[in-house]
Amino acid sequence: MSALTPTERLLLAGVAALGVLAGVANYGEWAAVPRFAIATFALAGLAWVVSFATGQLGERFGPGVTGMLQSTLGNLPELFVVVFALQKGELVVAQTAIIGSIFANALLVLGLVIVVGARRAPDGIMRFSKRLPRDTATLLQVTVFIIVLVGLSLSSQDRASHHVETISVVGAICLLVVYMTWVIPYLRDDRAAGAPDAEAVAGAESAGPRLTLSFTLTLLAVAGVGSAFVSDWFVNALQPAIVQLNISQAFAGLVIVAIAGNAVENVAGLVLAWKGRSDLAISVVKNSVAQIAAFLFPLLVLISFALATTLTFSLAPVYIGALALTALALWQVTGDGEAAEFEGWALVALYVILATLTLYE
Repeated sequence: MSALTPTERLLLAGVAALGVLAGVANYGEWAAVPRFAIATFALAGLAWVVSFATGQLGERFGPGVTGMLQSTLGNLPELFVVVFALQKGELVVAQTAIIGSIFANALLVLGLVIVVGARRAPDGIMRFSKRLPRDTATLLQVTVFIIVLVGLSLSSQDRASHHVETISVVGAICLLVVYMTWVIPYLRDDRAAGAPDAEAVAGAESAGPRLTLSFTLTLLAVAGVGSAFVSDWFVNALQPAIVQLNISQAFAGLVIVAIAGNAVENVAGLVLAWKGRSDLAISVVKNSVAQIAAFLFPLLVLISFALATTLTFSLAPVYIGALALTALALWQVTGDGEAAEFEGWALVALYVILATLTLYE
């Protein structure tokens, strides 16, 4: 098993330095904007460490499990940011960080992956298995169904609107059950998840894991603990930085937190698309969308009852509409197993329009 490459050593050292600097900035009470910027870059760096370690761990299981591991552990920063935001009473930041991760992956990242993948394809059409895109669309639609129902109930002020917390708990449990009944068969059979091409390419390009299992697990543990600390420091600097930069909480959560926390999918998906590994590129991004919508969101709803602020499926009407339209756009663009470059740019355009709207929220 070969050791780390010089570039990997440099990157790991850089992430460690950023983490230490973020701690010094937090406890040294530096100015809000520098603290916020350092914590943001540190979060993105830790996301890369998690991605790198899970990539090595996934070499022992296959590309389907690798995509799932990268998506699951790559969402650690978002998990910690939302937990600390709720603990500090930052409900808007917590809500927009979650749905912002859905928007960032489903529109921005997926759109860019399609653009790159289509450009690399001989005929200008990126092709991939239909199974995972359809599964992801179904999981997202179940989540949107709950959110839309809660929103309609609150807007009409009917009797059910007084029991949003109870409805959210029931909805969260149902979502988790649906997700588990999907993910277990998915993990049992990589090919059933639609990654035969990725598996063949992976076998040709990879010689197996380069790091020992103990070192890989140590990296994951350190990155996980680091993500928890840096997320706390990030949230501490968030509110004063928002005031100084004159941006809205919605923009900070939906754009800044979402993009920083999804650096794994940004980089991994684009690199895989550039290499022509369409199925695996789509798998990394789509798995993240499915997990945030049908696993992370409901899990955080349940966890929030032990925190200072309770999270429910109640969202602002504009985000309810945006989520519903995003689910439709995903189905339209990826449901047939192929996508052209202009469809990728269409998804990116939707994200840019939404991000612009949040500036004025």
